[in-house]
Order: sequence, then structure tokens, then C-alpha cells
Amino acid sequence: MSINHRGIRALPLAALLATTVAAAAVTSGAAHAAEAINFGIISTESQSNLRKAWEPLLADMTRRTGLEVKPFFASDYAGVIEGMRFGKVQVAWYGNKSAMEAVDRADGEVFAQSVDVSGNPGYWSIVVTPKNSALNSLDDLLTCDKSLNFGIGDPNSTSGYLVPMTFIFAAKKIDPKQCFQRVVNANHETNLMAAANGQVDASVANTESLASIEKNNPTAFQKIKVIWKSPLIPADPLVWRKDLSADAKEKIKTFFLTYGTDKSTGDVAAEKKVLRDLAWAPFRASTDDQLLPIRVMELTRRIAQVEADQGMAADAKAAELSRLNAEKAGYESRMAAGQQG
Repeated sequence: MSINHRGIRALPLAALLATTVAAAAVTSGAAHAAEAINFGIISTESQSNLRKAWEPLLADMTRRTGLEVKPFFASDYAGVIEGMRFGKVQVAWYGNKSAMEAVDRADGEVFAQSVDVSGNPGYWSIVVTPKNSALNSLDDLLTCDKSLNFGIGDPNSTSGYLVPMTFIFAAKKIDPKQCFQRVVNANHETNLMAAANGQVDASVANTESLASIEKNNPTAFQKIKVIWKSPLIPADPLVWRKDLSADAKEKIKTFFLTYGTDKSTGDVAAEKKVLRDLAWAPFRASTDDQLLPIRVMELTRRIAQVEADQGMAADAKAAELSRLNAEKAGYESRMAAGQQG
């Protein structure tokens, strides 16, 4: 329908203003409805498995928030971190180390934390071998005669890389590349399947991925054994970009903190099933402080690297160790203060 200029001039001023305001409201509403959130999902296993587990949650997030939420996948953890850094990802599920990188490099901020469906306060890194392997302990594994092939995680993975590098290799002053014939980086699912199929002598994964394999591929699960389990790792954080609008943040945070609870405005039973399929219970609020233990681990690993560096001048080494130890002490002090509070 066309409207001529004379028709507009003929309208009373009040009616014209009302029409203008209404049109602006419609335009504003359409723009708001079109607001898109790309939700980053780190590559702990195959994209098809991740998509199946996550799409129901993201569909509910779209319905409840009014935001257009789309999954964002990448071939490695760095792809999601860089996506957030350059504004291609607004919200993401990370492990703690990748969350630390997102906070430090991609304007990220932790706002929520997953909770294990069994009530565990976190999860554990593990080293697995083929079931029939003669390797039964770290001592068996770390002969370091370059006769074994070892699978480790993505360099931005907490349980797949940082934790074993800190608690196994840095603790024993061992460089994996000098210890094994071949070291391969892969996601948790690939590492578990490589051990089950005898493609590596040992590999790193975590207890969550092990539970997933037990559920989805019991034949493979029967072909592996665990020879090492780490200290507890804090449960995974959810991170958003700091420059998200206050309105979007409020909607997103409300969605996650009420999802699957009696405060939800959706189908609570269905939401709890979605969470169970992700091996989670309802989320809880969190902050960047949940990354403090991970920062201490990372500094512990770096300190061990510097100590083992034979090519570094003594004065430069002493200065770097002093700096790293001071930084580590600062994080440890903040952790202690948080525990007392």
C-alpha cells in the first residue's frame, strides 16, 4: 500500500507522532529480534556428537531469551578462542585453560559454571592404555627410551594438556618429546579411541570423555584401562564477551542459572534431560576467580620449563624465575583469601 505525501500532511500532529513512534518501536523490535549470539563449543570430540548434545540446549536458549543462538564449532580450541577475540563468538563453553586464554586474550569473562550430573565438584584428567598393555603405572610409562607413542590433548585443553604437563611431566622434569618416540595432539574422544585400537601406547583424556565413551561405545570402553588420575579440576566455565549488551547478559545469565531448576519458565523435566545428556546438573554462577587454580598450574609448568632450560643465561633465568614465582604467589594468595571468605 502506498501513502502519498499529502496524506501524511493531512494527519493531525498527535496522530503523526504516534505513527512515527510506533514505526520506530517496530523497527527497534525487529533489530532486537535479529540480534544473534554465536555460541562457541570447544572440540572435545567429533562435531556430530557435540552438535547432537548441544543443539537442544541452544534451541531452548533461543526460545527463552529471544536471541538468535547458533552453535559455533572449530577444529581446535584455538578456533573458538580466536572467534571470541574477533567478535565472531559472543558466548562459549570452554575448559578452564581455554577460558583463561579467552579472558586474557579475547575480552572474555566467566559468568557461570557447569555442575557434574553425579554431584562431583569437578572432573579429572586421566592417562589410559590399551587393556592388554604391560603399562600399569606412570613409572612403566615414563621409561623415556623413545620406544612408546603417546597421545596428548589440544594445547589449550585443561585436562588434555595443562594438567598432565603440570602434574606428570613438569613434576618429573620430563619433556614428552624427549621421552616418547612420537607425541600426537588430539581431542579426548580421538585419544581414547586411539588407545582402544592400539594406535598409541598411552594417551590423555578425562573422566567426562571416558563416561561418554562408556555410554556411546561400550566395546571401545572395554578395551582401555586407566593408569593415572589427576587431582580434581574445577568444572567447566561459560564465558561471554565483556562487550555484550547488559540486556543480553541478563537474559543469558538468567537462562543458564534457572535452566532445569524450579525457577525455570520452561519444561523443567525436559531441561533436566537435556542437561543429563551433557552429563551435567543445573549450572551455578561463577567468576574469573574460578581460573585461579589453573593460573597456578600454568605458572608451575612454566617455572619447571625455565628451570630445565640449559641454554638460558644464569642471570636471565634467575630474573625470570623470580618474576614467575612472584606471580604464582600472588594467585595463591588470592585463592587462600577466597577460601577464607
